[in-house]
Amino acid sequence: MHLFSRPAVSDAPAPDQDALPADARPLSRAAKGEVGRVIRVGLDGALHDSLDPDELERRLLEIGFVEGARVEILHEGLFGRDPIAVKVDDMRVALRRREAEAILITAWQQPAASGATPRVIAEDRRS
Repeated sequence: MHLFSRPAVSDAPAPDQDALPADARPLSRAAKGEVGRVIRVGLDGALHDSLDPDELERRLLEIGFVEGARVEILHEGLFGRDPIAVKVDDMRVALRRREAEAILITAWQQPAASGATPRVIAEDRRS
């Protein structure tokens, strides 16, 4: 092998390490009342107009947008539906939609309880 020769490149596609579910979409495209689960945070090197992509990712992770977190859109701003109020697990956060673009979500699915039946709580109707 020559010192400056390059190794042969295969024509086969590389296996996709980060295969995304079919219903994956940015949080910025979710509407009021939608509930989802965070599957990835980050812009993957894309430019963001106000922050470095790595800095934006770090801030979102610190706020609580971690993989598996439950998110719900609580409120949308009047003009351009911006900003949005989001419930992340048990915390409420306001985000600009351009920041929410860095958060990928899927539809929320309740984890299956192991053999437990749902408990119904009756309302207390005292007169």
